[in-house]
Amino acid sequence: LWIFGYGSLVWRPGFEFTSRKVGFIRGYSRRFWQGDTFHRGSEKAPGRVVTLMEDGGACTWGVAYEVCGEQIAASLQYLNMREAVLGGYDTKLVKFHPQDKDAEEPIQALVYIATPQNPSYLGPASEEDIAAQIMASSGCAGHNIEYLLRLADFMRYFCPQAEDKHLFSIEEALISILPCMCHTEETLEET
Repeated sequence: LWIFGYGSLVWRPGFEFTSRKVGFIRGYSRRFWQGDTFHRGSEKAPGRVVTLMEDGGACTWGVAYEVCGEQIAASLQYLNMREAVLGGYDTKLVKFHPQDKDAEEPIQALVYIATPQNPSYLGPASEEDIAAQIMASSGCAGHNIEYLLRLADFMRYFCPQAEDKHLFSIEEALISILPCMCHTEETLEET
C-alpha cells in the first residue's frame, strides 16, 4: 500500500514505512483551508493546515510512503486517528507520479482529503488573513508557523521545479508580519 502525504506527512509521517518517494498527484491544489483545533491550533484559536481541492490543471507535490505487511494495519490505524477522527479527512485513491525519472507507471496511493462538509473546514481567505491566523495558533504538535515553514522548506528543497503559489504567498505574508511583531515585542520589553 502506498500513502500520499502533502502536509505534515512530508516531514513527520509518524508510522513505519518500507520506502518513500517524492512526486506529485494531478487534479488537485493544496490549500490552507482546513481548520485544526488539536495538532496546530486550539478550540479558541484554530490553526490552518492544508487540504486538497479538485483542480483539473493543477498538481500537488508531496511524498508517497510504501507500507508492507504489518506496517499496513498499524499505519492505517494511526492515520485514521490522526487524519480522520482528529482532522476531519476522508480517504481517496489517487495516481501518484514519482519524481524519479526511472520510475515506471504511476502508483495508486491512498490520500486523506478534508472536504468542505467537515466541521473543521474553514475555506478560503486572503493570504494575509491565513498568515495572521497561522501566526496566532499553536497545538499539541507545535506552532502553526512551524507547519507552514516546514512545508515551504520541503517544496524548496525536494521539489524546486514545482510551483505552489498559494503556499509561498502565505509564507511571504507571514514573513512580512513577523518583523512588525518582533518590533512590537521589543518595544514592550523596553517599557
